[in-house]
Amino acid sequence: MNNPLDFAGKTVIVTGGGKGIGRGIAECFLTAGAEVVICGRSQPETLPQGGGREAVFTPCDVRDYEQVEACVNFTLKRFGRLDVLVNNAGGAPHADAATASPRFSEAIIRLNLIAPLNFSQVANRVMQQQEEGGSIVNIASVSTLRPSPGTAAYGAAKAGLVNLGSSLAVEWAPRVRVNAVVAGLTETEQSQLHYGDAAGLAAVAATIPLARMGRPHDIGNACLFLASPLASYISGTSFAVHGGGEKPAFLTASNAAN
Repeated sequence: MNNPLDFAGKTVIVTGGGKGIGRGIAECFLTAGAEVVICGRSQPETLPQGGGREAVFTPCDVRDYEQVEACVNFTLKRFGRLDVLVNNAGGAPHADAATASPRFSEAIIRLNLIAPLNFSQVANRVMQQQEEGGSIVNIASVSTLRPSPGTAAYGAAKAGLVNLGSSLAVEWAPRVRVNAVVAGLTETEQSQLHYGDAAGLAAVAATIPLARMGRPHDIGNACLFLASPLASYISGTSFAVHGGGEKPAFLTASNAAN
C-alpha cells in the first residue's frame, strides 16, 4: 500500500522557511521525501534538513512580485515542477493601532496578505499546467479568530488571508486546492521576545488546554496532511492547530473568585 504522506518526487516552496515555523514546515516536507525550496531576504546560517536531504535556498523578498516570479522560475529550472506552495512568511511587531503610521499598517498588510496572494497567483499558473495540479497552504493565525490587540493590522491581514484562500479554492478548482492552517501560539527561537523568560513561556502554556505551546513541526505536520492525498477532498477551509485554543478568561476569573 502506498504511503499517502510520501512526497518523494514532489517539489515544495516554503516562504520564510529558514527559521521558526517555516523551518519546521520545511523539515517536515524534507523528511517526507520532498525537494524543498525555501526563500527569504537573507540566507540562514544553516539550511533545514530532513530525510537525508537539505533544503535549497533562493533569495526572495515576497513583497516584490518580480522576485516572486524569479523564485518560482528558479524552482522550475532546478526541479522541473511545483507541487506545493506554503505561504508562511509574515509577522508583525507590536504597535498601538491609535498611533501606528499608515505606512506601517500598509506594510504589514502587504506582507501578510498581498504577498501570499501574489505568490499564489504565480504558483497557480504552474500548477494549472500540471496533470496532478497542486496544493497551496496559507499559514494564518489564531489572530483571525479573536481580537489581536497590539497587532491589529496583522490580525486583519490574517483574517483576510483565510477568506482569500476560500475564494481562490473556488476559482482555481479542481486542479489546485487552497487551504489555511490557523496556527496557535507556537514556541520558536524568537518566543522570548514575545512571552519573556521560561516562566513567561510556562505561564502562556498554562492557558492552552493541551498544556503546551505549539512546536514548528506541529504546524508542519498539518501542512503535510493538507498537501497530501489524504486531504484530496479538502479545499477552501481553515484547519486550526492551536492545542484546543485558549481557555476563556471568565473561567480564570471565576476560579480566582471562588
